[in-house]
Amino acid sequence: MLKHVDHFHGSDLEKIEQVYGIKKEEIISFSANVNPLGISPVMRSALIERIDCITSYPDREYTSLRQQIGSYTGAPLEHIVVGNGSTELISLFIQLEHPKKALILGPTYSEYEREISLGGGTSLYYPLKEENGFLADITDFQKHLGESLDLLVICNPNNPTSSAIPQQAMRKILDECKRYDICVLIDETYVEFALDYDAVTCVPLTRYYNNLIILRGVSKFFASPGLRLGYAITGNEDLIKRLNSVKNPWTINSLAAIAGELMFSDKDYITKTRELTAKERTRVLQELKSWKTVKVYDSQANFVLVRIEKEGITAEDLFEHAIRRKMMIRNCCTFPFLDNRYIRFCFMHPEQNDALLTCLKELL
Repeated sequence: MLKHVDHFHGSDLEKIEQVYGIKKEEIISFSANVNPLGISPVMRSALIERIDCITSYPDREYTSLRQQIGSYTGAPLEHIVVGNGSTELISLFIQLEHPKKALILGPTYSEYEREISLGGGTSLYYPLKEENGFLADITDFQKHLGESLDLLVICNPNNPTSSAIPQQAMRKILDECKRYDICVLIDETYVEFALDYDAVTCVPLTRYYNNLIILRGVSKFFASPGLRLGYAITGNEDLIKRLNSVKNPWTINSLAAIAGELMFSDKDYITKTRELTAKERTRVLQELKSWKTVKVYDSQANFVLVRIEKEGITAEDLFEHAIRRKMMIRNCCTFPFLDNRYIRFCFMHPEQNDALLTCLKELL
């Protein structure tokens, strides 16, 4: 039996159900960072009509899916590799590159360090400083790049800080990494939520830097974590060939492949998602910044990092208080460089956001 001191990931609803006796269907997860609009209506209505696709193997090359991803991202078909979620692609990439020493911008997602460690490598962290609002100091960061490094990993926008490095600043980092033959992995899981997408995404840079690979998935923006559909974009043709040579065939099932084609083409859904996120991000941040008991950091993704400033109140206290009201937030003390003063939660529908703010304010 789990104890209440355990820390929960956004996907741990079954554990929450077990510990707190709350049906997982009743929990509003502000921890999972998933689009509150749910799945694409175009995909929902069209997928049932194509259910017979499961009677055949998927196309080994996933050509149609990759073409749709190319149209959506602006990347050439030849620069796209698809996989069973971005986690599979992270694992494959690390296995291929086999980095001995990697530098990770932190605090961030733990899977990068885990995969590097499984491959026998070691990870160093460059800490994003709280006094800088968790924004990267590019000039200082460049000084930490050198010949001893094989790999640089950046989540952009970053989880859990919701900060981002603009594309123009990323060019400086890539130029420096090119000098030292460092490969750069950029995880753009949350980039589609960014206030200025074009200023943040580094997909256009894959045409000019062959030491760059970008990872994305459909779990968050397209509210489809169960599909396990991810993709990588790189201009390095040799890397593409090597990834395809070690990747198992048909790792994406026929329904997931077709679902991807449909959701990437649903422009109305994409627009509504960005509009809802932008509106609620502005509104929620404005409210939080009026509170004297918290410190709020600017958000580039669909979630916000908050530091508790009130004495005697911890992230665990707020988690417990919210979950009792069937709302789940993230206690961030398990992230590197963060402690039990930090929480993270995503933006949902207006009435849900209001309910959470009211709940948090009861302790704050």
